Amino acid sequence: MMGALWALFRHDLRLARRIGGGGTTGVVFFLCLVTVVPFAVGPDLNLLSRIGPAILWIAALLSTLLGLDRLFGSDHEDGSLDLLRTAGTPLELVVAVKCLAHWCTTGLPLVLVSPVFGLMLALDGPSLGGVAATLLVGTPALTCLGAIGAALTVSLRRGGLLLPVLVIPLAIPVLIFGVSAAAAAGGGTVPFVTPFLALCGLTLLALAGTPFAAAAALRLTAE
Repeated sequence: MMGALWALFRHDLRLARRIGGGGTTGVVFFLCLVTVVPFAVGPDLNLLSRIGPAILWIAALLSTLLGLDRLFGSDHEDGSLDLLRTAGTPLELVVAVKCLAHWCTTGLPLVLVSPVFGLMLALDGPSLGGVAATLLVGTPALTCLGAIGAALTVSLRRGGLLLPVLVIPLAIPVLIFGVSAAAAAGGGTVPFVTPFLALCGLTLLALAGTPFAAAAALRLTAE
């Protein structure tokens, strides 16, 4: 079983590189969003440093949505999703592996480049570290929540348009605590550890519940 899961993980990594929507596309989209904001709010460095964590988190959320429609969509189109449903490997583990592959190709690159892009928003050292730490903890939750939306819309012809509408409301708690923790790292009345632990709890909850919820949605769409 582990051999099959490892093969699926490598297949998804290769597929993301071949058809796009992988790390490069997400990083470029992330950069575009971060670059546009200073033109909209002006060159005030104090303002940019104050809203910088929120900008980076919103950009990360939107960048994570890229390629989510192909998380199960490509398997549905070529019929391999039916094979995954009927295989001996539990569908919940299949969902978990596909989420891991998606995070490695979209979420992890955003974490790595976030300190560099944070410099464009005049963030100081503690704030840069806080943003990177919160994105490292929080982006897996965004991927997991996106998997639920991808499973619900996998059989819809234009499901990619509906996917953000389903995922963004679910991601609001993650966004709130992620921004709060990142902002607290740069100073403030709230200690960093309080919202950071809440963010960790949300991620653990998403990691534990998403494989079952997404697998149930995939079985439902097959009926």
